[in-house]
Amino acid sequence: MSLKGKTIVVTGGMGALGRVVAETAAARGASVAVLDHASQVPDSLAERLGANALFLGGIDLSSPAEAEKAMSAVKAKFGRIDALLNIAGGFQWATLEDGAADSWDRMYALNLKTALNASKAALPYLVESGAGRIVNVGAQSAVHGAAGFGPYGASKSAVHRLTESLADELKLKGVTVNAVLPSIIDTPANRADMPKADFARWVAPADLAAVILFLASDEAKAVTGALIPVTGRV
Repeated sequence: MSLKGKTIVVTGGMGALGRVVAETAAARGASVAVLDHASQVPDSLAERLGANALFLGGIDLSSPAEAEKAMSAVKAKFGRIDALLNIAGGFQWATLEDGAADSWDRMYALNLKTALNASKAALPYLVESGAGRIVNVGAQSAVHGAAGFGPYGASKSAVHRLTESLADELKLKGVTVNAVLPSIIDTPANRADMPKADFARWVAPADLAAVILFLASDEAKAVTGALIPVTGRV
């Protein structure tokens, strides 16, 4: 599946999943813009993406103004934006009884507001593309609530509703909006948190990246408003 000629923006692109998505997109011919709250670009990522990639570090996508500035910079370098992959986010386990009230605000800022602001800032360019794509990262754990998952699940459930409502809003403008709903992604942080788990049952970042990039491709033009479980064997 070629992405040649496409400009793809990856938010959270320096994280465990974002790096794999960015590298895979570049390997398939896309021009890639990596946005992240982190300011230091990993040397290995810079080497794999090549000199044509754009790295924008120190970006706080919970700020609408910073999101607009970032998307303008991508447009200025590449002349277009064809796909926005909203991977930026985070996780915090917190019960209502013992957790801090601000954990809800933090999860909404990291998971919903980043996707919301990035999408709004990129919209004019995605419509201009004629075949724009937005792919959000939701969560299978947001489909049903569980103890300790209240703040995270609520924020990701909001991402699901954002996906569906924006897909309906844009369905006549040539832009598709979909979300993947992973279970546990096989990352170093998750392995450290759950060292006794069977990692082979989790979702490999490369497998999740393949689904995300399919949704960003021309082949997925008929798919919009979908919440697609990518759960491995969890």
